[in-house]
Amino acid sequence: MEIRTHHDSFAALRIREIRYFLGSVAFFTLANRAAAVLIGLQIYKLTHSALALGWLGLVEAIPALSLAFFGGHVADRVERRRVLLWTRAVSVLCAVLLAVISWNPLTANVYYLYAVIFLAGIARGFSDPAQAGFEAQVVPERLTVNASSWIGSTWVSCAVIGPAAVGFAYDGLGIVSSYAAIAACFALSWGCTALIAPKPLPPIVHEESMMESILGGLKFVLREQALVGAMALDLFAVLFGGAVALLPIYATDILHVGARGLGLLQAATYAGSLLVMMWSTRRPPIRHAGRNLLVCVAGFGICIIVFALSRNFLLSLLALALSGVFDGVSMVIRRSIVRLLSPDRMRGRIAAVNMVFIGASNEIGAFESGVAAHWLGAVPAVWVGGVATLFVVAATWTAAPRLRRLGFDPHQMTRLEHDA
Repeated sequence: MEIRTHHDSFAALRIREIRYFLGSVAFFTLANRAAAVLIGLQIYKLTHSALALGWLGLVEAIPALSLAFFGGHVADRVERRRVLLWTRAVSVLCAVLLAVISWNPLTANVYYLYAVIFLAGIARGFSDPAQAGFEAQVVPERLTVNASSWIGSTWVSCAVIGPAAVGFAYDGLGIVSSYAAIAACFALSWGCTALIAPKPLPPIVHEESMMESILGGLKFVLREQALVGAMALDLFAVLFGGAVALLPIYATDILHVGARGLGLLQAATYAGSLLVMMWSTRRPPIRHAGRNLLVCVAGFGICIIVFALSRNFLLSLLALALSGVFDGVSMVIRRSIVRLLSPDRMRGRIAAVNMVFIGASNEIGAFESGVAAHWLGAVPAVWVGGVATLFVVAATWTAAPRLRRLGFDPHQMTRLEHDA
């Protein structure tokens, strides 16, 4: 007789430190995503330039990606909670500086805004690897997928609320008060992180130079086809298929829905992701992880094409929401793959490699979108990117058979290999 194991959807939430970690993620995401919308809108109103929006992504990416490998080395050598507390404090400072710069609209300068974003990028180069490693220390391995779904759901929920709320705050309270609220959320994230006890680092197996340490994480990822395949798929799919950087243009010039409409467009993608992540707490999509990942990225590309060609606000919202559904499944899968295939002693460095892939896809993708929109126009830039995403999926399906066959037992967290 088959004995069914009861699946506790709330298992991760029963641990107090995981709840604190979720609070840290929640407040940071609220502030970070709201700030992204506000800064993008502010820069577009100052410049009316798609290229300026592209530069916004690149200005953050340059320090974040340049420091990522060193940040991963630091995350495997310095207590990770301490790194997070310092970088969260820098985020508070950046939000305060943005409020000060915006105090007088007549003297607000786009280059001052870029300078603050550059400082935030420096902090991100250290915070992202440290957070990934710290998460693995807070969450027991048996709860990896359940906690990943809750953490992902928390992130997405706040990524929905943050952009939507800031659009209304901007119209009702003004830009300075909006930045002040963002600073308060960053401070609350710092407080939640401080409530978690420090975690000792895994022992260092053998002494190695800083360069050997940095290269060790990169070499490990490159040897593991499932890891590098999942990261590369995310890199190229979002690099070409991301439309987020151009949403201020769509909201202002194509759909004519203003700041509130921009907030709703930003939130639509995350609303779709939230629905599927909540479903994933009960039915984690990891038994056929590789296949599911490829199918979902293809679905994401199709939704981006529909959004690009739409001139109806409701259809545009629906296309972005469905793209979020597909992205939500792939996010749970990617987090699980990275977590389950990473050894404890290298989590910071592997997270740094993952951060470089994600950062390249998001920030450099924003720059690519801005440049493409400058030369081709916003609409062709987006639908061509969606088509390119489909070609990336087809190429990955062919070139990475081990990723395509990859799966995990949802109860034992052991690796499975399926037939091609």
